[in-house]
Amino acid sequence: MVGIGGNLESVRYGSPRDTLSAALAALTADGIKIPRRSGWYRSEPVPRSDQPWFVNAVALLATELDADKLLDVFQGMESRFGRIRGEPNAARVLDLDLLDYDGEVRNTKRLVLPHPRLHERLFVLVPLAEIAPAWRHPLSGLTASQLLARLATQQQRIERLSC
Repeated sequence: MVGIGGNLESVRYGSPRDTLSAALAALTADGIKIPRRSGWYRSEPVPRSDQPWFVNAVALLATELDADKLLDVFQGMESRFGRIRGEPNAARVLDLDLLDYDGEVRNTKRLVLPHPRLHERLFVLVPLAEIAPAWRHPLSGLTASQLLARLATQQQRIERLSC
């Protein structure tokens, strides 16, 4: 499962939403199937800052790649799309986060599964609960819907974009 987001325009692809759509198409071209994707959401930066709001979605993936190879694909794609890695939480053209890989639990310097902050972010939980409300967090055992209900009182602003 991948969280996809961005808040900067791309010289090649245009708006963040168009860039994210192009990135999903590129994943498909790389042989990664996307059986289900949430709608697009607009969300304020977390932590709050004066940078532009993000466009986000969550997609379920089907691939033969293991988690490390999938991460390689994600990072290579981010670079090809113009992402420059700098300070944490900086504005970016494209962010692909491996949220979950078939329930695997891992904590290495390179990869932490499930994503360590997915349960704290409405911009992940809202689209995740849309497409997989019964998905269970591998560590807490809570469903996406339960995690969302716990977080719904937070002051993170998110809105669904029209198709």
